Amino acid sequence: MISCTLAEVVAEMEAMYDPAWAEPWDAVGLVCGDPDQPVRKVLFAVDPVAVVVDEALDWGADLVVTHHPLYLRGTTSVAATTFKGRVVHRLIRGGGALHTAHTNADVADPGVSDALARAVGLTSELRPLQPSADDPRRGLGRVGRLPAPVPLREFALRAAAGLPRTAGPPRVAGDLERMVRTVAVCGGSGDSLLGTARAAGADVFLTADLRHHPASEHMEAADGPALIDAAHWATEWPWLADAARRLTSAMENKGITVEARVSDTVTDAWTATTTDLDPRAFEGWG
Repeated sequence: MISCTLAEVVAEMEAMYDPAWAEPWDAVGLVCGDPDQPVRKVLFAVDPVAVVVDEALDWGADLVVTHHPLYLRGTTSVAATTFKGRVVHRLIRGGGALHTAHTNADVADPGVSDALARAVGLTSELRPLQPSADDPRRGLGRVGRLPAPVPLREFALRAAAGLPRTAGPPRVAGDLERMVRTVAVCGGSGDSLLGTARAAGADVFLTADLRHHPASEHMEAADGPALIDAAHWATEWPWLADAARRLTSAMENKGITVEARVSDTVTDAWTATTTDLDPRAFEGWG
């Protein structure tokens, strides 16, 4: 078995998810780690939080690849007085590295939304919901078709079953008996694409972090798609397996074996609803 270095793995990740594709405000790439250190095991996760680092080091991972950046707005200190500093210290002490692929993975072909589309049942060819200016094959979101039209009620249940479970289930806006076939999806926060989903002729738009006012105004339009609002973490988690598979395959083509694992630890910010705490919580409401 040929060994490889962190620099070689990072180069492969950046070939798949070019840092040049990232938004100007984003922070992607290698966060910590010695480029010359050997890499045998890679853990993929959505969030660079303490529980993920513990999982990685307990497994013996040399590298953690996350979708979300650790330091999105920059910093002047990595002191262990903050949780982010403790993440860096824990990784360095454990011999681990951290690499991030964020908006560069969102717009890749395939990228985050391709994996989301497949997870919720789209089997057709996919196209970007908002194509990138320099390459129309890439871009934000995806649009595809279901094998056959189904009521919104059925699609919502299928989509929920295809996504990892979080404390809060997906929310639905629209006529539950409306027939849907053309579906738009966007992994992560997608309410900036509400108008784009309407223009794309989608029957339903599935994304995360939909805010009240944009969603309310959208639903007042007679020609707009129905909405499904899922947990942010859940809409991005399906990409991890695709990224892990692509990395290990690319390394195998070079005669290098790298073991990859996808973390199934739920790191969504919301951990419970009041009905979880007490099923009688809503008695008397209304």
